[in-house]
Amino acid sequence: MKNKIFKFLVVFLLIATFVTFFVDMADAQCAMCRASAESNLKNGGTEGQGLNRGILYLFAMPYVMVGTLGFLWWRSKKKLEEQPEV
Repeated sequence: MKNKIFKFLVVFLLIATFVTFFVDMADAQCAMCRASAESNLKNGGTEGQGLNRGILYLFAMPYVMVGTLGFLWWRSKKKLEEQPEV
């Protein structure tokens, strides 16, 4: 069981490292994005709503990842406590 968790953490850390260091730099600034979204919404477009959904998605993902790791830790701890001692 510990080996599975270790492999999962190694894969997770590798993916997190690649995502962190190999992301292209964004060309737009926050003020530019806001102005673009506001003008689009005034003209009847829906891109501003998509921008808001994207922000909520980015906001929620760290909590989902930490919650998943916490649940896996809790589950493995519970299984170790239930095993009979030899």
